[in-house]
Amino acid sequence: MLILGIDTSCDDTAASVVEDGVKIISNIVSSQTDIHAKYGGIVPELASRRHIEMIWPVVDEALKSAGIKLEGLSAIAVCHGPGLIGSLLVGCSFAKALCFSRNLPLVAVNHLEGHVFSAFLEEPRPEFPFISLVASGGHTSLYRVDGFERYTELGRTRDDAAGEAYDKVSKLLGLGYPGGPVIDKLASEGNPGAIDFPRAYLPESFDFSFSGVKTAVLHYLRKEAGKRASGEAGKPENTDITSRLADLQTSGLVKDIAASFQACVIDVLVRKTEWAIRKEGIRRVTLSGGVSANSELRRRMEKMGEEGDVEIFIPSVSLCTDNAAMIAAAAFHYFNAGRLAGMDLNPKAYLPM
Repeated sequence: MLILGIDTSCDDTAASVVEDGVKIISNIVSSQTDIHAKYGGIVPELASRRHIEMIWPVVDEALKSAGIKLEGLSAIAVCHGPGLIGSLLVGCSFAKALCFSRNLPLVAVNHLEGHVFSAFLEEPRPEFPFISLVASGGHTSLYRVDGFERYTELGRTRDDAAGEAYDKVSKLLGLGYPGGPVIDKLASEGNPGAIDFPRAYLPESFDFSFSGVKTAVLHYLRKEAGKRASGEAGKPENTDITSRLADLQTSGLVKDIAASFQACVIDVLVRKTEWAIRKEGIRRVTLSGGVSANSELRRRMEKMGEEGDVEIFIPSVSLCTDNAAMIAAAAFHYFNAGRLAGMDLNPKAYLPM
């Protein structure tokens, strides 16, 4: 069974052909990083316009790489939320048009569900039940997964998602967008214990909160910039951070800030996962979402697994970030269950799993 998956939930235009929900035949992703980097973050209108330009070339390349034509597909799957509504509209409209013109079944998939099922695209594959940590730019959630469509949300972010905090801190440090990869690299050269940024563990809750550490970084930068600003040592709140970034970067302090910030975020992610393991009595964990591409998070999760006798399943980096293979993987189960979407399918910016 061959399913064409399409994902345009954010700024990546992605298409993939997956066989039987587990074997990737082709996986094409067109990134928009260069477009949004100059703005320090994603501009929704620019993202949707770029999707319009790239959706057909990307789908065409996915089909060519798989060596098949539309007639050889069993179904077409599309991400219909959550995400940027303008971006989602492009993918949903295109998928519906293809299905209507070729009389193919249409399957609608939740983006978060796709991340969960990315763990099944490589071996070894997890058995049910398992704990799933989804950490990305727009989401940070913990789920108990007992089977297909049997999900229990244990916790979610109350404010900034982990990846969003990375991007905002990167912007504060003048490191550009996206923030995840550059902070990960700088953190490896810094001291994670140099600065004691606050960890919002939210006792007796599996929810996450990362806005506090972002604000703590801002205040720390103002304080340090104030020390370097002549005559403004006592007025850090009025200090122009941007004008002092060169001094901070030259001193090497930015590496320590990056390392300390990253240690804070990863400590919370790992600790909450450990709490979920103990509470649910499940010793299998999957990690997915863009933040799961972070080298230190992967190392810490694997270490936690080794020390606690917990099975850890982490997809390859290419399957952690947004892709369409995960959409096709989840769609396989919907298709088998006869759960198809109609031509009245509409995307939703907010869509719980």
